[in-house]
Amino acid sequence: MNTASLLRLLCLSAIWGASFPLMRHGVPALGAGWMSFCRIGLGALFLCAVAWRLGRALDWRAHWRHYLFLGLFNTALPFVLIGVAARTLPSSMLAILNATAPTWATLIGAAMAGGGLAPTRLAGLGCGVLGVTLIAGVESLHLPAGAPLAIAASLGAALSYGVSSVYAKSARAVEPVANASGSLWAATAFALLMALSAPLPAALPGPTVLAGVLALGVLCSGLAYLLYFRLVADVGAASALTVTFLVPVFGMLWGVVFLGERIGWHTVAGSGLVLVGTGLVTGFRLPWPARAERGN
Repeated sequence: MNTASLLRLLCLSAIWGASFPLMRHGVPALGAGWMSFCRIGLGALFLCAVAWRLGRALDWRAHWRHYLFLGLFNTALPFVLIGVAARTLPSSMLAILNATAPTWATLIGAAMAGGGLAPTRLAGLGCGVLGVTLIAGVESLHLPAGAPLAIAASLGAALSYGVSSVYAKSARAVEPVANASGSLWAATAFALLMALSAPLPAALPGPTVLAGVLALGVLCSGLAYLLYFRLVADVGAASALTVTFLVPVFGMLWGVVFLGERIGWHTVAGSGLVLVGTGLVTGFRLPWPARAERGN
């Protein structure tokens, strides 16, 4: 992994990590449905401009089923579920629970293949379950009565990402910018349907909330998608998986810096177990090449 790809990886991790405190800040004012719709819609508009500037055609007729599936399971559904969870859970916990997505993908893939899991992967699954149990168990002592439902919603979002990840491995190849833009437009339609089932905000949100929504749409959705697909193209999907391990770190950092959240021993220990478990389940290896192979 060269210096440019490493910088993209760090930028992507920081941007996606920031999405959790931004959701945590904005959901009380807008609600999960409308917050997600605004975020996805702004991201779709941003990527539409990028696709137009680069001359990328979406080719809806050939790929509309693909865009709909990714739009629902990779964007609309998990964003709304994270929004529901953000009413109750601190952003650090949201980021950690979201890091279980590769574990869900591995389990779904194994179930579809009809095979069992190797001992290493079973050990990783045990680590992940123990980490989530530790975090959720201790946090539940200090959270409102709706904490179990919020935790379930956050894990449901990770499960949805796992479903889309398994699907993407067997889906036909689509040009990256068109893939990101088309799936976000499909997600906008799904998010609007979900938002219409909820009441409109009682009052116009304040400037900080609106700025957060803009950042979520343009940076955490639009720009982040471009960075991610560029990273996959440059270093491959396996190396790009490193982002899974860095997003929770930035999620906790931004929660402390901007929301004044406190990180307890159980959060640190639980997040470590979740990330180790994710690495074991997915068979992750550090992507950096050997010293003799490094070009810069």
